[in-house]
Amino acid sequence: MFRVKSLSRYAAVLLACAAPVVSVFAQDGAPAVSQQVPAGAPKLIVAISIDQFSADIFAQYRQRFTGGFARLTQGAVFPAGFQSHAATETCPGHSTILTGNRPAHTGIIANSWIDQSVTTGPKVVYCAEDVSKRTAGSKDYVASPVHLLVPTLGEWMKKANPAARNIAVSGKDRGALMMGGHDIDQVYWWKGKQFVTLAGRELGATAVAENAEIDKLLAKGAPAFPLPAWCGRQDRAVQAGTATVGTGRFALKAGEGDQFRVSPRLDRATLDLAVKLVDEQKLGKNSVPDILAVSLSATDYVGHATGTEGAEMCIQLTQLDMALGDFFASLDKRGIDYVVVLTADHGGFDLPERLHEQALEKSARVNSAVSPEALSATLGKKYGLEAKGLILSDGPSGDYWLRRDLDPGTKGKLVDDAKALLEADPQVEVVLSAAEIAATPMPTTSPETWTLAERARASYNPLHSGDFVVFLKRGVVPIPAPRAGYVATHGSPWDYDRRVPILFWRKGMTGFEQPSGVETVDIAPSLAALIGLKIPQGAFDGRCLDLDGGTGNTCGAVK
Repeated sequence: MFRVKSLSRYAAVLLACAAPVVSVFAQDGAPAVSQQVPAGAPKLIVAISIDQFSADIFAQYRQRFTGGFARLTQGAVFPAGFQSHAATETCPGHSTILTGNRPAHTGIIANSWIDQSVTTGPKVVYCAEDVSKRTAGSKDYVASPVHLLVPTLGEWMKKANPAARNIAVSGKDRGALMMGGHDIDQVYWWKGKQFVTLAGRELGATAVAENAEIDKLLAKGAPAFPLPAWCGRQDRAVQAGTATVGTGRFALKAGEGDQFRVSPRLDRATLDLAVKLVDEQKLGKNSVPDILAVSLSATDYVGHATGTEGAEMCIQLTQLDMALGDFFASLDKRGIDYVVVLTADHGGFDLPERLHEQALEKSARVNSAVSPEALSATLGKKYGLEAKGLILSDGPSGDYWLRRDLDPGTKGKLVDDAKALLEADPQVEVVLSAAEIAATPMPTTSPETWTLAERARASYNPLHSGDFVVFLKRGVVPIPAPRAGYVATHGSPWDYDRRVPILFWRKGMTGFEQPSGVETVDIAPSLAALIGLKIPQGAFDGRCLDLDGGTGNTCGAVK
């Protein structure tokens, strides 16, 4: 199913498409799309997202890469691309990569948001959850791309040519579903101790085979990974609350699915499954191009559990580099003409306890004063209102909601007072009301120059966004108390969370390096141009990037 951003936006599209190859609207109301595959177009698009792979991490490790990453650096390299929006989390970031749209238009404004109209279960709605399928008392959810409001590139490809295959695999459901979309042929993600798929679908034979291999590994366990010699300076214990991090080696105890998940083994299994799907679905062997989306989640799990600067991350990236090298070699052996794009859904930030030792003394953990509970207590007392649930949030930063039964006048006063209280806190940079954000024009300049209000605007969607947004100061980590498995995070509007590498590679291409800022929303239009996919004007927030480092122009007439 295709969803459009707004009727007014697509009204212009109708006028621009006076003579389409296919009908202006398909039966589901989607704008027209056509494709005339140019001679020499790639037969397979491989779109890879590495969760929490920041531009800073890429730069730090780049000289050490000898495998898959090293290959990609010979192509079109944008070392400082941008997830340009403010809500730098997994779901919003993944929603931009293959839709070509910012969260303001994808509708995916965060990993979770508050919906006070929900009648079953908590008011917190997960971005990849079909809330209509909730059942009372259930602790699980039905995974779905239902909240994604715009088509993915794979969906556009299938709209133009139903024979095109749209496949996605990930360590997270939100990674696979936000890159694959609604009309997807095969989709798998890791859950518990195996790969699973959408409710109502049977696991394919390849997923069953991959799960069987994982079962064998989990049954016997596995030894620790070796620490590369050049990682030695990062091999140092750091205490963060009750957790000790910095010296881990990822030994796998028999039966421990969570240890498997938070390790390089998850990415290796995801890539193994991707290769199996290439064979099963005959990807790259069809009359029209196919697309394979691969979201690799272990870097994010390792980053949250141990931070970005310990021995654990050094091992993770070394192993991932080798796994990617093996993956590309497998595609080469199959004789497939493929193009790769690799990027990330967001960056990341190390734990304050280690940053204090590494010249960033101002890094800190957020205090309790900015929590919705603290605000509710203070403002509830001032206005004589019930404090419980007066102000809601899914964490001590980002979007905040006021109780929906309040009258507009009271809401306005509460927003003003919350803004004054929070901005007086030394850990808060700014508080922006929904009205302020909505009144901010969508930015059109290079993303590194955007104001905080513009970054917030790129994340704002009135269907899901809050009544106001809280931005903490640089270096303030929104984890009040670290615990085992969760010591560091991301999600801020600052560039350490926004900047990500964007790497394109295809055999024989004339490579180049462009340090200027481009956006992840530029990926989909750039790939569409490579395969001759004609998508209505205005369907993308991004622009086509010319990926030919020579005199050619891969954008052609669409640029």
